[in-house]
Amino acid sequence: MKNIVVLVSGGGTNLQALIDAEKRGDIKGGKITCVISSKADAYALERAKQNGIKTVTLVRKDFPDVHEYSKAMLETLKNEHADLVVYAGFMTILDETVCRAYPNKMMNVHPALIPSFCGKGFYGLHVHEAVLEKGVKVTGATVHFVTEVCDGGPIILQDTVPVLNGDTPEILQKRVMENVEWKILPKAVALFCEDKIRVENGRAYVDE
Repeated sequence: MKNIVVLVSGGGTNLQALIDAEKRGDIKGGKITCVISSKADAYALERAKQNGIKTVTLVRKDFPDVHEYSKAMLETLKNEHADLVVYAGFMTILDETVCRAYPNKMMNVHPALIPSFCGKGFYGLHVHEAVLEKGVKVTGATVHFVTEVCDGGPIILQDTVPVLNGDTPEILQKRVMENVEWKILPKAVALFCEDKIRVENGRAYVDE
């Protein structure tokens, strides 16, 4: 049974999708054993507690710099015997030591179709604002492995939704979350736990 540690910073809707998937039995071979938050008041912590999941709070401003914060995060992940680390709305930057310690064992969900609308500055509503400004007709979300390059790791899963006339960033964000993020993140986690993802030459392949 693989230990899944989820990193959060906010409301935890993606965490909830993972919890619900686990309860349905969709995540075979894995269990969410700990939720780590970068903010003490993140509602995601409450979601974890309501479901009997251990929580740890590592507040970024309690540490002098990214290096020290990353060092504390790495120590915590090792203490929790993490087999898979999932970014679920985790908005805090970690340095390269963390992803190097967990190669192809850290995954993130990004609210756009990478390589479009990704990288530094593209997070939250900013992504959907950029999508609408560009006038693309479809958008979606991507689950990818985390590497030293922001949003640059091997792509595991993607899916799409249409961009509709009259969409606002908030409306589009909700459509992407409900129809894509909350589905492909649990699926990617399930695939990992069943050893169905392999990475070759920087590309992820799903064996289904």
